[in-house]
Amino acid sequence: MSNKNEIGNLLLRVVLGLVFLGNGAAKFQGGIENTVGWFDSIGLPGGLAYVVAIIELVGGIALILGLGTRIAAALMGLIMIGAIFTVNLEGGFLNGYAFDLVLLVVAAHLVLNGSKLSSLDQLVFKNKHQLKSFVESA
Repeated sequence: MSNKNEIGNLLLRVVLGLVFLGNGAAKFQGGIENTVGWFDSIGLPGGLAYVVAIIELVGGIALILGLGTRIAAALMGLIMIGAIFTVNLEGGFLNGYAFDLVLLVVAAHLVLNGSKLSSLDQLVFKNKHQLKSFVESA
């Protein structure tokens, strides 16, 4: 894979991580109970607010660090599908779900392609591969 593609994947990974980290942190900083109440008011189980907030917060950090990128991106994609169909579809494209759709597509791209450049996964698995090669040659 070309270096340009990896730089692009890195940019997408970090920006998606920052967006979700910010949204997850905002849910806790604004009082998670407010988010629970809002979830209840739109017909979703209030407890789901905790799940979404934690996935956004922890998943955002994971994406920024490049730790479990494909898994974190898949979870972000599921959240975006939920947001589109439960909240933003009524608003139409521009006033509703356009931003969520962009985040969904970025998440899908990361699920399909990963992002190795400057990632903890690459560092961890590269070292495991080197250790395995060393042990096999001994």
